[in-house]
Amino acid sequence: MKFETVIGLEIHAQLKTNSKIFCGCSTQFGAPPNTQTCPVCLGLPGTLPVLNKKVVEFAIKMGLATDSTINHFNQFARKNYFYPDLPKGYQASQFDLPIVEHGQVEIEVDGHKRTIGITRMHMEEDAGKLIHDDRDPVSFVDLNRTGTPLLEIVSEPDLRSPEEAAAYLRKIHAILRYLDICDGNMQEGSFRCDANISLRPVGQEKLGTRTELKNMNSFRNVQSALEYEVRRQRDILMDGGTIIQETLLWDPDRNCTESMRGKEEAHDYRYFPCPDLVPIQINDAWIEAIRATLPELPEVRKKRFEQVYGLPEHDASLLTGSRELADYFERAVASCPHPKKVSNWIMTELIRALKDEDLAACKVTAEHLGTLVNMVEQGTLSGKMAKTVFLEMMVSGKAPATVVEEQNLGQVSNEDELAELVRQIVAANPSQAADFKGGKTKLMSYFVGQLMQKTKGQANPAIANKLFSQELAKV
Repeated sequence: MKFETVIGLEIHAQLKTNSKIFCGCSTQFGAPPNTQTCPVCLGLPGTLPVLNKKVVEFAIKMGLATDSTINHFNQFARKNYFYPDLPKGYQASQFDLPIVEHGQVEIEVDGHKRTIGITRMHMEEDAGKLIHDDRDPVSFVDLNRTGTPLLEIVSEPDLRSPEEAAAYLRKIHAILRYLDICDGNMQEGSFRCDANISLRPVGQEKLGTRTELKNMNSFRNVQSALEYEVRRQRDILMDGGTIIQETLLWDPDRNCTESMRGKEEAHDYRYFPCPDLVPIQINDAWIEAIRATLPELPEVRKKRFEQVYGLPEHDASLLTGSRELADYFERAVASCPHPKKVSNWIMTELIRALKDEDLAACKVTAEHLGTLVNMVEQGTLSGKMAKTVFLEMMVSGKAPATVVEEQNLGQVSNEDELAELVRQIVAANPSQAADFKGGKTKLMSYFVGQLMQKTKGQANPAIANKLFSQELAKV
């Protein structure tokens, strides 16, 4: 029996505000435990929340960027559950009247494009954090994160493979970063994902029993966990078993899922309108004012890179996947009128050298990279030497011309100087010269290689080829 995979994602994005959603406490990451709290975010008796207007603005921005409907009337609800890191005993969220609904984004996997629907987006407050002691059966509670504003983005169950889920996750991540409303730092937990997955026989419309993979914080983990869950559910169904609806955790060390608890439904949370927060009313003038502030988004920028810079779709897609990388490329091109060459260097040398480091920490400025590529195109530096210069720039942050001068790495283009070496090499290799004369033209690379050895790779290849052609013609 063949099965179809059905996946829906719930993304939690911490919004990039200076203060929390209902109080003035800082949202800065990394402060000592329980130093960024107040009676409001701790839910102490007698306190009242006041909504941070910036949170509403950021939610509208994301709605507009995903072709969604902005609900002019929306309200907060209380989502009731009891965890040690939830001091109020409920979470202020949105239920039947969210701020954003019915959006969409386009993804591409293996050359195939698909539109993925967004069911809703709603504002809510984050919970605190439990810190477990590996040595003792003790857990500590840090409530600094309590009340940090979240935007939960819920997709339609339109995703049909773990690869599509990862592509959708990257697209939402990129849009949030372009809008500058979420820093997207998955290691710090400001961009997290829950995934709902089920299998059904091909051709069946009814959805199968789903499981939920909770709190994954890397693209790789999301895809790996979903791939594992597809295999696990398929094996159970093929053996005639039934899937248990439950919440699972992904263990990246053991590469498997493990049960966390039974899956809650909406009625388990006993939602009701929050009596401490008035409904939110948004007029068209505010929406249009926010629309006017939207930046150039990834899809639009990708098409511009193809049209203006003549880049292939693959290059444009990779470069615009990150706002920082796209900005870096455009600054580099301003220093070098060879967009495709700059793109090649970024996608190979730069990304390889960065590994998993943040581009913001890169010591090679975009302007210096553009200058380096220009030096190669102008023939003042060989491609091989340019890579050596680039690696030194990654360490020192120096300009390419400075590195070339300090290490004497410039390309030798003086024809008189090279011509004498060419004559010596041809004279020392009479047999190869005769074979070349007899039609074995591939020997040209042998002669050029000899010259490169003598000049430590600094001879200009184009001039070397010309001089050898002239000298070998005399044989």
